[in-house]
Amino acid sequence: MNSTGRQTAPPIKRHHTARYYAHRVRESLTTRVFKLICSIFLGLLLVVGFLTFILWLSLRPHRPRFHIHKFSVPNLTEGAGFTEITFNVTARNSNQNIGIYYDSMEASIYYKDQRVATTSLLFPFYQEPKNTTVIYKELNGNSITENSERTMELMNDVAKGTVVFGLELTSTIRFKVSTWKTKGHRMHANCDVGVGQDGNILGAYKDKRCPVYFT
Repeated sequence: MNSTGRQTAPPIKRHHTARYYAHRVRESLTTRVFKLICSIFLGLLLVVGFLTFILWLSLRPHRPRFHIHKFSVPNLTEGAGFTEITFNVTARNSNQNIGIYYDSMEASIYYKDQRVATTSLLFPFYQEPKNTTVIYKELNGNSITENSERTMELMNDVAKGTVVFGLELTSTIRFKVSTWKTKGHRMHANCDVGVGQDGNILGAYKDKRCPVYFT
């Protein structure tokens, strides 16, 4: 009975049939199966993505690494002519599973913006993964006496005890992954190297890594 004195009817109890409960069970099982399939699919997608990332890291080619170890201009104090220039550079293929094909390589040596020597270095060759190639050359340089400004700059640098040259190595390279080869890339390795009054490489430049870029 409520506050108005009227008798409240008891709540109606609903009785569900067996078909209703069977339907609810089927819906619950369907939802669980669907969630399980989604979880398995997302798990497989995550595993495939992770394996793809690892494969990409292992197959992504790294550019070769060049280091300058020796460089000498013995007759540096004799004037503006370079009768003999010697250098030793190493090229390192640090890739784990990727080889590098080199076309013929060329070297050019610069003082300031003037090229004082150029030469061909190596015939085309293939460099295995995790392999180092030694590039050694003795060559004759040109004179810069026709450029009085450069001659004065050279003599001043010699008097100061440090003469900086630029060694540029160029080649067209292709990366080899299994049996597949990439297109050719024009590679440039630029080594700034300083020598003392005796014409030999200074300690600060020895074993220095040379920047590498492509054009």
